Amino acid sequence: MPSTFFGLTIASSGLNAYQIALNTTANNISNLRTVGYSRQQANRVASDALRVCAKYGSTGTGVTTTEIKQIRNEYYDQKYWYNQSSVGLYETRLDYLLQIENYFLDDGEDANGMKGFNTIFDSMFRALDTLKHSAADTEVRQQFIGKSQNLMTYFNSVSLGLRQIQSSTNDEIRATVQNINAIAEKIAILNKQINIIEVQGGYANELRDQRALLVDELSKIVPTEVSEVPVKNTNYPDMQIGSNYYTVKIGGQLLVRTDEYTTLECRVREEKINQSDIDGLYDVIWSDTGNSFRAGGDSMSGTLKALFDIRDGNNAENFTGAIEATSGNTIRVTNPSITAIEAMNMPESGLLTINGKNYKYIDFEFEYEKDAEGNYSITSYTFRLEDTLTTEDQSKMRGRTVSIGSAVDSMGIPYYMAQMNMFLRSFSKKFNDVLKQGVDLSGNKTDYYSFFTNTKTSDKTEFNFSDQDFPAGTDKITLKSSSDSYYRMTAYGVHVSDACVRDPDKLSTTVDIAGKNGVDAYELLDELSKLEKDTIVYRGGNAAGFLKCIITDISVDTQESKIFYQNYSNISETIDNQRMSVSGVDEDEEALDLIRFQNAYNLSSKMISIMTELYDRLILQTGV
Repeated sequence: MPSTFFGLTIASSGLNAYQIALNTTANNISNLRTVGYSRQQANRVASDALRVCAKYGSTGTGVTTTEIKQIRNEYYDQKYWYNQSSVGLYETRLDYLLQIENYFLDDGEDANGMKGFNTIFDSMFRALDTLKHSAADTEVRQQFIGKSQNLMTYFNSVSLGLRQIQSSTNDEIRATVQNINAIAEKIAILNKQINIIEVQGGYANELRDQRALLVDELSKIVPTEVSEVPVKNTNYPDMQIGSNYYTVKIGGQLLVRTDEYTTLECRVREEKINQSDIDGLYDVIWSDTGNSFRAGGDSMSGTLKALFDIRDGNNAENFTGAIEATSGNTIRVTNPSITAIEAMNMPESGLLTINGKNYKYIDFEFEYEKDAEGNYSITSYTFRLEDTLTTEDQSKMRGRTVSIGSAVDSMGIPYYMAQMNMFLRSFSKKFNDVLKQGVDLSGNKTDYYSFFTNTKTSDKTEFNFSDQDFPAGTDKITLKSSSDSYYRMTAYGVHVSDACVRDPDKLSTTVDIAGKNGVDAYELLDELSKLEKDTIVYRGGNAAGFLKCIITDISVDTQESKIFYQNYSNISETIDNQRMSVSGVDEDEEALDLIRFQNAYNLSSKMISIMTELYDRLILQTGV
């Protein structure tokens, strides 16, 4: 038979249960605007029945609160994390592409008084037209030389800006890797705390929210996969002990395993991959194994990949070829992907990748040929290695594909630097070749210098690019990476020769000042005028079309990133709304719960009040 006071016990269980429910609702309301908070719910079940010595056999004992648990939908979480990496990829890429685009826009003068390419280029050729009418006037010559120097300064400035962006992305890669490591450490610590709480029968709601928020952040940086599996009793496989195995993978590789984690590390490259790369670029490796973490791989996504795409993107135009022959320390490569000096983008010394293994080369030479139609091309390269190859290595290499760097199918800094170099080399060669035919105002030949040139790093003298000239009667020459060729010209250092800047009279306008027109002759200037619009200089078009080609490239890339970023952001917002419909705190729902639980609490209180009257009647007013 149940106790006389059994009804009071049942009613008190209701008071306790709905007091907990009201407290949980109050907690939800107080966290209405807390980022990452998941709505909590107090779950209740009927208490275990009590067997009694009566005909009905057992009686209910009230209500028990089993747990206070957060409400989350794992399916929506996984969808959100999967989509976030694409949001991070296109958001970061768009941000940097807009920065690159700003350097090529031609909207008149900028805040620093610098004009765009079209304005400067047109100004130079207008000065050239003026020079035709006053070829012997030193002041007019100086004006043309100044306008020409402005054009070269434009390329210097853009090149410097792009190098600064490359440096910025490189620094951000390092900061992002450090952030990944910090997130991994925090998740591992939270996993340990969560398991300590939950193995004792609790449920670590707030800690789980913090962990999910960290995964939200991580999933935008790199593709993230999360798995949580209950730990089971080894003796009783169907019995869970309360803790869980929680793993986090990034790019398919394990980052966190419960309370253990691995870290990534930035290692400075010893060798450049592209000719115009800045020093000190980072590669990312796993700290424990030293293996590469290919954050910029085709299967990757997220902010980190976008940074690598901008920093290393070469539009898949890196050097490749087939190994024809090898010797002790040389490798001869035929069928190269780069067959023009203007397009050469590999560093003078670097790494050759063959069969997944890197070999350091210290310099190279190439065979440069001229066909019957007057077209020039590179037919083969020979790389000189730092170390001597073994006989076994040589036999394995023949016929294999060799590459310098990776094919990064994105138009990043290396691509735009290479395009500027390609234009400058082609335009400068044609420009210089015309002027080298002439004589200065003193009647001296001007083939001893190039009007557009670079400065040698070895002795600070200027290149004349004479090594690239074919000797009479030859149609093939062999040039070295250190030769005086247009491979040595880059946008970062190009300028007008000091010979002309110091003495404008050295500028040639004619091949013969002793002729009919004397010092006022300008037939060479007529030839130069054709370079503006009448000569193929860059990508099948004229020199004036350079900026149009570049703007087309970057506009297409920018527009694509903008569209994809908007699309993935919309998808992310939709998924997050679905997720929040489950786990978010709704003001109206919580207000209704307050009323429901208040009424239930009041009824339990009323039950106690009634039981009090019964006990008063039984104890005080019933006498025997």
